[in-house]
Amino acid sequence: MDSRDVELGAASARAATAGAPPAVAAIGVTKRFTGGVVANDRISFEARRGEVHALLGENGAGKTTLCNILTGLYRPDEGEVLVDGRPVRLHSPREAQVAGIFMVHQHLSLVDSLTVAENVVLGWSRHGGLGFSTRQVEAEIAEIASRYQMHVDPRARVWQLSLGERQRVDILKALYRGASILILDEPTTVLAPSETDQLFSSVRELVAGGGTVIFISHKLPEVLAIADRVTILRKGRSITTVDVAETDARRLARLMVGHEMSFDVVPRAAASLAAAPAAVVELDHVCAQGDFGTEALKEVSLTVHAGEILGIAGVAGNGQRELAEVVAGLRPSTRGTIRYAGKRAATGDAREVIDRGVAYIPEDRMGTGVSPKLSVTENLILKSYRRGSPHAGPVLLTREAEAQATQLMERFDIRAPGPRTLVRQLSGGNVQKVVLARELSSRPRAVVAASPTRGLDVGATEYVRRVLVEAAGQGVGILLISEDLDEIVELSDRIAVLYEGRVVGVMPASQANYEQLGLMMAGAAS
Repeated sequence: MDSRDVELGAASARAATAGAPPAVAAIGVTKRFTGGVVANDRISFEARRGEVHALLGENGAGKTTLCNILTGLYRPDEGEVLVDGRPVRLHSPREAQVAGIFMVHQHLSLVDSLTVAENVVLGWSRHGGLGFSTRQVEAEIAEIASRYQMHVDPRARVWQLSLGERQRVDILKALYRGASILILDEPTTVLAPSETDQLFSSVRELVAGGGTVIFISHKLPEVLAIADRVTILRKGRSITTVDVAETDARRLARLMVGHEMSFDVVPRAAASLAAAPAAVVELDHVCAQGDFGTEALKEVSLTVHAGEILGIAGVAGNGQRELAEVVAGLRPSTRGTIRYAGKRAATGDAREVIDRGVAYIPEDRMGTGVSPKLSVTENLILKSYRRGSPHAGPVLLTREAEAQATQLMERFDIRAPGPRTLVRQLSGGNVQKVVLARELSSRPRAVVAASPTRGLDVGATEYVRRVLVEAAGQGVGILLISEDLDEIVELSDRIAVLYEGRVVGVMPASQANYEQLGLMMAGAAS
């Protein structure tokens, strides 16, 4: 079935159910948490059969909480959920699945050591009982995979699969178990462009057959490309629902944040890069190994100057993560030298690198950037409680630490009930603001920023970019590593391209063009 056939099928599916009740609806749903946080405030929305319905909103707008209610993980304090026009009480994910509602989370729930087929039937089988024919299950999964263009080998073990293929397994698990309403939570965050195209093809097949897809994303171009309608959530409330054919990215962004978005970066003063500024980080023929012992960085030589943003462009997996970790002192180099403000530091010594004035904004904010089980205050003082701060010393001065945390929360617009709030309770954008507040309040000479806006909504993305530009304007040297080429071009003063662990070119951002950068990133030019 080609793309035109799929579009006609989806249109037919919508037409056939035009007079039918919505597949799933939330009516006046409210959900409160301890500490006075109202995550959902009388939210109402409905998704029809045969449509892709996007939920759009900033981090913390209430999207995930609403979907957790629809899938039985949470119970609403007020309001009700309807499936095919009938009120339902979903007390568990199992009850939601019986109603045909499944959710594929951003963090996939698979067992790496098992095969695709074993993951799909783990804990459940359409044939009942403990015994089933492995070949029959594999054949059934292969048939579903073929029907929805989600090609994956049922006999392959999950650890052998790419991230895109693993996501297909989680979707296949839902379809195999009878999903008619599929919720996709930030499904493209870890996908390459080709894998995103493949996912969209599968989604169109699903709705063409009369299914319903609720699509959660921060990426406005993707929402406009795949959705039929969009419901906007802001600060826990449903603002409006619009047809995609009648809107554009600028209007959606304005509805999300409540004001007009500029989409522009604050211009830097030209004087900030004048007169050959001092080097804050210098790499001279640096080599480093990856996690599996192969050489990930090969003879890398780069210089980051004070007041400069040096952008690192490249396709994922070409040494960006290893470069960030080597410069931050988290990964030892095997050859070459690194200098911070002209002085060499011991390789792989994060404490010494911190002492040299280097801050680090890691790619994995929850796994590396913060300690989720600690409070906002405790996370903000992680690097300073031992020395050089009002609360340093053998006894932690809690009152002083919380007072400082409150000031940083106001300065960096960290939205939380208070400094004692656990970081795991914050939205992704606010978690990133905690990382920014801790790292930039230490008055660093240099900042290593690895994918600092990945997974953030447009408002949080705008804020993070603005903070980085302001830091550079104050003389901080920034090594910006991102797979978002627009971000690299818009923020950087110079751009270096990594390909297979080597720097294949460095150029002023003002002279860069996307065609040349693309060729360099693909190894076709230097």
